[in-house]
Amino acid sequence: MESKQSTPGERIRSSRERKNILKELEFKTIEILCSKMPSWVFPDLLTAVGLFGSVIIFGGLILGIQDRWWLLLSVFGFAVQWFGDSLDGRLAYYRNTPRKWYGWSLDINADWVGICIIGLGFYFYFPDFKIISFIFVVAYGGSMIVSLMRYKIANVYVIDAGLLGPTELRIIISIFMIAEIFFPGVLQIFGLVGSALLMIINLLDSTKVMKLGDERDIRERKSKKN
Repeated sequence: MESKQSTPGERIRSSRERKNILKELEFKTIEILCSKMPSWVFPDLLTAVGLFGSVIIFGGLILGIQDRWWLLLSVFGFAVQWFGDSLDGRLAYYRNTPRKWYGWSLDINADWVGICIIGLGFYFYFPDFKIISFIFVVAYGGSMIVSLMRYKIANVYVIDAGLLGPTELRIIISIFMIAEIFFPGVLQIFGLVGSALLMIINLLDSTKVMKLGDERDIRERKSKKN
């Protein structure tokens, strides 16, 4: 059971295990933002803000079809999405009012809806090989499934793919969106290569999770025999 004497920062860090490169900087930023958040701002509102960020990204991609400078709107959308998605659950832990299972379920649903909205935006933006947007959604959805399997088997909920988490992914996509303004087509290449790499990572992680599942099966069988 969590100690009642834990600090807000400790509660934020204990809310989810992170392995991404920017985790320390991200934790410190989130702690500062949570301390400045007005009392009328509640976690579910921040979840809605995160979803609205996905809509902004979609709008930037649609407008970017005619003028690539609109892709900067999508970059702003990723910042809005990060703000809402990263602070919703953490604000609840900061205030020591978490709804663990409700928040977890809401977060997964919001993430899935958000990635589908973004994938639809890429579908309309890409002039050729629109299937890349489908591969992108499938790859991201696969990483979510792997995280859920690991949580079920090992009771460890990790949303990062190695050293890269959602924050790093947002930054990388934003960089390529800016590059797309000056070098048309680079975003499509990144979408294909990045999605393929994510699917490979999902395959490797799935193998590790299944190995953990096999080890758990062995332990449970031995326990029943004893």
